[in-house]
Amino acid sequence: MKSTILTAIAMTTSIAVNSVAAEFQTDAFKTKGGKEIVITAIKHASLRIQYEGLEIQVDPVAKYQPATDYAKFPKADIILVTHEHSDHFDRSAIETLKKDGTQVIANPAVQKMLGSGTAMTNGESRNIANGISLAAVPAYNTTDGRTRFHPKGRDNGYVLTMDGFSIYIAGDTEDIPEMGKLHDIDVAFLPCNQPYTMTPEQVAKAARTVKPKVLFPYHYSQTPVKRVAELLADTSIDVRIRNYQ
Repeated sequence: MKSTILTAIAMTTSIAVNSVAAEFQTDAFKTKGGKEIVITAIKHASLRIQYEGLEIQVDPVAKYQPATDYAKFPKADIILVTHEHSDHFDRSAIETLKKDGTQVIANPAVQKMLGSGTAMTNGESRNIANGISLAAVPAYNTTDGRTRFHPKGRDNGYVLTMDGFSIYIAGDTEDIPEMGKLHDIDVAFLPCNQPYTMTPEQVAKAARTVKPKVLFPYHYSQTPVKRVAELLADTSIDVRIRNYQ
């Protein structure tokens, strides 16, 4: 049985700012304390999280197709960047979303490139706002010939915890041993496109390790991600395919 804290509503929402509307898929979840978390699938590795009046943007990228006009979104309170590749780090999108007081949190390479914001390294945790804790976790390649894409120790995945509800955003990674240290994950975002991240088989293996209640394969490009759902059909993991191509 699915946990009651994961009563979710899959829906389409309209974001109307400056009289311009765009449609995105969203999923709504309830925390243990009955607070709502809404996750919006923007594209590829880009997503939006709303919680208690806070706007959180993850890896906002404007030019990666389909192009996204971030001026249509509310200004962000928190922006998370996993690493410096152009499908994850876009200086112009960050500048568009920033306002006074916006926290930009990234891996050290991106923080250095921006010349501002806060750098977090693998293994570091901090409270970032309104009872939200953030942990930076490893994200890297392990397969021979792929390690140059995402070397160990450089990039971040993140675990956000809000009112006891944990969201694991893996970043660009393979099914690494450190995933075995993650516990009580409610929602996981696992990347699925070879050769840069994981095959569907690797995603399924990672999901069996992390054991999220809900899994969103993301960053999947042309990978047949429905295969992930097939491979996990014998588990209680709720695999949701959203528009993260």
